[in-house]
This record gives sequence, structure tokens and C-alpha cells, in this order.
Amino acid sequence: MKIIGSIVLRQWRDEDLEPFAAMNADAAVMEFFPKPLSPAESAEFLMSIRTRIEERGWGLWAVEVEGALAGFTGLNEPRFVTHFTPCVEIGWRLRREYWGRGVAHAAARQAEQFAFENLKLPELVSFTAASNTRSRRLMERLGFTRNAHDDFPHPSLPEESPLRPHVLYRKRNPKP
Repeated sequence: MKIIGSIVLRQWRDEDLEPFAAMNADAAVMEFFPKPLSPAESAEFLMSIRTRIEERGWGLWAVEVEGALAGFTGLNEPRFVTHFTPCVEIGWRLRREYWGRGVAHAAARQAEQFAFENLKLPELVSFTAASNTRSRRLMERLGFTRNAHDDFPHPSLPEESPLRPHVLYRKRNPKP
């Protein structure tokens, strides 16, 4: 089922905290992350991404669908060091009730357009745990491509973590 109505990427509001924290506490949503977040961790994360948008005009925006917070989509600079950093990644996280409705795809297209047209970035990357087939399919539908030589062990995860093997996808700006 496709979503009906508008999908808006916007700055965060105080009233977003409750649905944001509920999303980050949902074990299904957080399946490919180290752990669900506590309410305090979600509040800290929200303030951090809100501040980054205020400082530079872009980041992980709130995704609003028909007046409700659906999750986030946007652009981020990874803080870890590996063979493809520094870079700008595109990423997303949605509340479960918005899965399978075209929201992530439509929101990611908006973020990608901003990255290539406004920021004039030459490339975007996206990465996820190798086992995260839903996100990998979305990356491919968005036109990102994978070279297995770019795959990497996520440096922020312990060696024994089943989430440590990560895949990297890239997309070049069609109008460099």
C-alpha cells in the first residue's frame, strides 16, 4: 500500500520526542542496531540531531506524514574512521506502522535531492548490517550500488557482534 498524502522533511519539534522515543525503544525497529534506546538516550539523540540541523541547515530530518511523525531520514557525517570516511551518508529510521508504504523511499529521494542539488555533494553513501535486507533493497531501489570490496566491519561494534559485518552502497551525483 502506498502512502496517501504529503511527506515532509522538517526540523524537529519538542512534541516529536514521545513518538521518537517509542520508535527507538521498539525492538523490531532497532533490530539492526546494537540495542533499543532508553527514553533518555532518545532525548539526547534528538537534541544532537536537532542541533546539527540548526548549525548547518541539514541533517537527519524529522519525517512527517499527514501531520504525524513517521521517523527520520536525512544526511549524516559518520564519526568513525574507515576506508570511505570522511563522507556523507543517507539514512532512515521509521516507526513500524510506516513500513511498506513508500515513505522511506519518498523521504530518501527528498534528502538525496537536497544533497546533490543544494550541497553539490559528489557522492552519497549508505550502509547497514549485511543482514538488513529491507534497507539493502531500499538502497538498491534508490539507485545506490554495492561493490563487495567496500564492505567493512563496523568499527563501533564489538568483533563478536553479528551486526558488525556491514555493506556499503554508493551513489554518484548525476550532475557533478
